[in-house]
Amino acid sequence: MTLNDRISFGMSLPHRSPDPIDMAAVREVARRADALGFRDLWVTENAVDHVFSFDPAVVLTYAAAVTTKIRLGVSVSVLPVRNPIHVAHQVASLDYVSGGRAILGAGLGREHHYTEFQVPTERRVRRFKEGIELIKALWTEPMVTYRGDFFRLEGGTMVLKPVQKPYPPIWLGGDHPDAVSRAATVADGWMGSGGSSKATFARCVPILREALEKSGRDPATFPISKRVFMSVHERPEVAREELNRWFTVVYRNPAGTDASGVHGTPEQVRERLEELVASGANHLLLNPVCRYAEQVEALAAVVGLS
Repeated sequence: MTLNDRISFGMSLPHRSPDPIDMAAVREVARRADALGFRDLWVTENAVDHVFSFDPAVVLTYAAAVTTKIRLGVSVSVLPVRNPIHVAHQVASLDYVSGGRAILGAGLGREHHYTEFQVPTERRVRRFKEGIELIKALWTEPMVTYRGDFFRLEGGTMVLKPVQKPYPPIWLGGDHPDAVSRAATVADGWMGSGGSSKATFARCVPILREALEKSGRDPATFPISKRVFMSVHERPEVAREELNRWFTVVYRNPAGTDASGVHGTPEQVRERLEELVASGANHLLLNPVCRYAEQVEALAAVVGLS
């Protein structure tokens, strides 16, 4: 039995790198991931960045235009530093133009996001919850009146609605126990970050499962995922060197190469992915850090999609 027979797999669209990304690589990865049967394509959101990175809405819309089936998600959008009305319209538009393939991943982000956008960190959880509530209302109601502590809207209308009903899936990120538990009550999926360790993911899964059961939801059908930064190569030293460069330059955390990432030969990579499945993942986002088109083919073979 292949890994793909047991869980679903997403693929990262080339979008954040120490080096400029060729649009030909973006197009090739999107098309091949779609054709090979990966479930979804993902990007991150990093507006102010020390490395090359695309705006998620723009590059996902481009991917929508060159694919037909694969779903399109951002993990995660730092919701408290954005206006939820803009987010609702952006994602509804992506869902509409893609024929119902959008996924919104949302999270609280880190301290520097609030500094960059001049948004206070106080009561950010409340701001986050209101943002989710307002987005859902705009996606589902013909006219919205919302009166929160941070956001207010009187008789607002958003005629363009998502294709997916009642609305596109909302996945949450974050590995704080409160964030993990929150996903069980307000979200449709949860994804551990690529920068968090495999050990952290293993600690989060039981917390999420317990919260889901308390909320009357089935952990078996709720997406429990992790982004995995990775490199696969027949020469394991090459794979590790590629991933180490990425973690060193992009995350400024070379220790993440081994603590968070997955690298090695196809057989070694398969073993590491098996460990994440054993920890409770029923979805994994595979995030190659270079040689993108080549890695899509190699990883499809590793998980049993080709």
